Amino acid sequence: MDTPRKFEKPPARPSPQPPEGCLAVAIRVPVRIVVLVLVVPVRLVWDALVVGGRFLYRTVLRPVARAVFVWPWVALWRYVVVPLAKALGWLTNLLVLVPLVWLYRYVLTPVGHALSWAARQIASGLAWVYARVLTPVGHACAWAAGGLAAGVAWVVGGVAAGVTWLGRYLVVVPAEWLYAWVLAPVGRAIAWCGRGLLWLVKAIGTGVGAVLYWTAWILLVLPAIGLWRWVLTPVGRALAVIGREVRDALGHAWRIAGHISLAVGRVLGTLFRWIFVEPVSWVYRTILTPVGHVVRDLVLRPAAEAARAVGRVTRQVLTAVRDSARQARADFRRMVFGEPRAPQPVERREPMGDDTRTLGRSTTVLTKD
Repeated sequence: MDTPRKFEKPPARPSPQPPEGCLAVAIRVPVRIVVLVLVVPVRLVWDALVVGGRFLYRTVLRPVARAVFVWPWVALWRYVVVPLAKALGWLTNLLVLVPLVWLYRYVLTPVGHALSWAARQIASGLAWVYARVLTPVGHACAWAAGGLAAGVAWVVGGVAAGVTWLGRYLVVVPAEWLYAWVLAPVGRAIAWCGRGLLWLVKAIGTGVGAVLYWTAWILLVLPAIGLWRWVLTPVGRALAVIGREVRDALGHAWRIAGHISLAVGRVLGTLFRWIFVEPVSWVYRTILTPVGHVVRDLVLRPAAEAARAVGRVTRQVLTAVRDSARQARADFRRMVFGEPRAPQPVERREPMGDDTRTLGRSTTVLTKD
């Protein structure tokens, strides 16, 4: 089923490329040639170092690091730290936890119960003292303090009223008169003089600022704008074009050098395979393997069979010697100490025949006569 055209994704439009100037076109080819000549040896050396580093890491550094840094720590953890931790845990449990549990269970718990009972008795005694002794005394003290506070409040109220009247007519009224007829007019005159002085300073500052502004604009800003617009901007654009072309040339040369390095590596690998690997493989396959098979069939296997036969004969001889020595020891013991006594039969306690225990009898095999 075909997808409707309205659901199809529109093709991506290529991003507009900025127009290139004559300077970029003029310096592109020489820069790319020079950079390619300089970058190819660096890329070859870099790829050789990368291959050598990977080979050294896989064959030397990783095994050595495992043998030197990993396995000693694993062995230390497995055979030293873990057994030591288990031993310490066992000793801690035996010497600390078990005594602490015993102390808590058989010493601290009874002592705590006794102290709790004593505390409850003391608390009940203190509650009786509070209810029967301290509460009536407190009520009497509160009644006496209330009367004394009422008298003191009456005296303090009279004194405060007198002080308030004297403060109003000796301090507040003269202060209001002084503020209204002396301080306020003087303050208004000083404020008017300050506003005039501020206006004068502002006018002078505005004139001086305008003069300094136009002087700085003419002497500093206009020359800086001209320098930026007519000198630095064209030079910066030229340097930007040169830097962009050098960057593109480096990237292009690095990619080309990578292809060249890959081709050189493949050629060297092919030569190494033709010169060393294939001759060695041919020698191993056509010479060493048949020779090894012949040596295995004609020398090693017969030698192994002979060795196994010698081993079997040796084991049989050793077995016969051990049997002979055992028989000689038995004959010597019988000749010196005589025949050993025959073992006496032991009376069996199990019931025999029809004398077994039944459900209707109360005696057992061990209790019967």
